[in-house]
Amino acid sequence: MAARDYGQHSGVARAMELVGERWALLIVRDLLVGPRRYGELAAGLPRIPTNILAARLKELQAAGILRRAPRSRVIVYELTPFGRELEPVVLLLGAWGIRALGEPREEQGITPESMTMDLRSAFRPEVAAALPATSYAAHLGPAALRIRVEGGTLEVDRVDGAVDLAFSTGPGIHRLISGELPPETAIATGVVAVLHGRQDLLGRFATTFHLAA
Repeated sequence: MAARDYGQHSGVARAMELVGERWALLIVRDLLVGPRRYGELAAGLPRIPTNILAARLKELQAAGILRRAPRSRVIVYELTPFGRELEPVVLLLGAWGIRALGEPREEQGITPESMTMDLRSAFRPEVAAALPATSYAAHLGPAALRIRVEGGTLEVDRVDGAVDLAFSTGPGIHRLISGELPPETAIATGVVAVLHGRQDLLGRFATTFHLAA
């Protein structure tokens, strides 16, 4: 059970008791990308103390939000159907939060899991449906995400493959997604470095993933 009790018979209060402890919702966010081993969760949340990660996993499991499951001789953590119901909540929170990010601080980074969910938060299926199918590779340090947009659907994974545009970036990519930074300025200032492919497709990317107020 969650440590905090607000003393209110309220849906919002109960939700906060279940996922309002520090790090809990970020664990849910990363598990929305897919099942993860304990070490993978720790690597995706590099600042979380190991005792806190263990405690949050136990609390979320006790609440029926996640479960431990065997996968090829290892144990992974995955969301239950009840836990997956948090997906639209997390996506809406992500879209709301991106607009308030501001300039990234030097110590702030992004992970493949956090970027995946932010892309899903910012995805505009109604815009994508009118654009040609396009694939991107976003290199985030040593990791790379393959982003495929076709019609009104989005797929983000870690699989290698041919893409129309490959670029490297860091936390500043959120300035592009939020609408604060035009694509050409993102390239000129080094927020985005085009690795190969059509440079003009960054404009299509910015149109497809966009959260301007």
